[in-house]
Amino acid sequence: MKKKYQALILGIVVIIFAGILLWHGKNTTKTERFEAQFTDVFDTVTNIIGYGESQETFTQQVSELKEQFDYYNQLYDIYNDYDGVNNIKTINDNAGKEPVKVAPEIIDLLKLGKEAYVETNGQVNIAYGSVLSLWHDYREAGLNNPTKAELPPMEEIEAKAAHTDINQLIIDEEASTVYLADAEMSLDVGSIGKGYAVQKVADYAKAHNMNHLLISAGGNVCVVGAKEDGEGWSVGVQNPDLSSDKEYVQKVKLQDMSIVTSGNYQRYYEVAGKRYCHIIDPDTMMPAEHMASVSVIMKDSGKADAMSTALFNMDYEEGKALVESMDGVEAMWILEDGSIQYSSGFSKYLAK
Repeated sequence: MKKKYQALILGIVVIIFAGILLWHGKNTTKTERFEAQFTDVFDTVTNIIGYGESQETFTQQVSELKEQFDYYNQLYDIYNDYDGVNNIKTINDNAGKEPVKVAPEIIDLLKLGKEAYVETNGQVNIAYGSVLSLWHDYREAGLNNPTKAELPPMEEIEAKAAHTDINQLIIDEEASTVYLADAEMSLDVGSIGKGYAVQKVADYAKAHNMNHLLISAGGNVCVVGAKEDGEGWSVGVQNPDLSSDKEYVQKVKLQDMSIVTSGNYQRYYEVAGKRYCHIIDPDTMMPAEHMASVSVIMKDSGKADAMSTALFNMDYEEGKALVESMDGVEAMWILEDGSIQYSSGFSKYLAK
């Protein structure tokens, strides 16, 4: 009886061991780390890092993700028309004329914009397009001819600012239409569009079993899962002092999270030796001057994009109070003197 019992136990062990070997045999497919880059969406450099069994496999995955980026880039474009596509430019072109039927992805983005306006007390306003367009034109002229760079006259700015009431943005979800009731109003989704698109692309990747991925589009970084070894993705926060030899001032480790940075070093021009960045403070109608950069960590890249813009438009004390009042939001501020401040829970993301 004892020998039969021992034989039974031995048989079970052999079966279990064979099962382990079989499981390992099915899961030892060797993968490699690959990276791809493109520059033709959202006016920035986009990098994708991931893992694949071969370069061919990874290239196919990137091709799918690039198609998604192209789709959102066309939808949220305010400068160009595309055949068969009603985008943000289409809405602006029909301001004061008629509602425009749009894709659900535009409706969802604009709803996020309205929510961000309320949550940030107006520091993010996607209806601020008329003012931002004026600044854009002067910035481009200044970059093209630095010796003649100038600021837009305040009377022109104020005239444009009279047409930035977000309540004039009428969204009809049932009809899937958008209408700007003010004929001189225009939308600019630069404060949320890229981050929202990055999040949607990340969601697509996850839904298609791309489970270990880092997507970086300008100052927007979103990671899907962890690295293949289970470690979090290490992401550097860029030094806003471009003259420094130190490229990054801090590094964080993320898993299924996003970090978005807004800074005065990304897009700017100079007038009479002073730098003016592209982020316009709605309180002053002038380029924000509170800090060098602010980085926001949140689960959702679109919301993080909006929050980083809002915090860049606030002084540190006001911004920190807002962050501490919200769940799931952490931030890091780099002030003009180079000093760094953190929200209370940011340290849990710092790379050791």
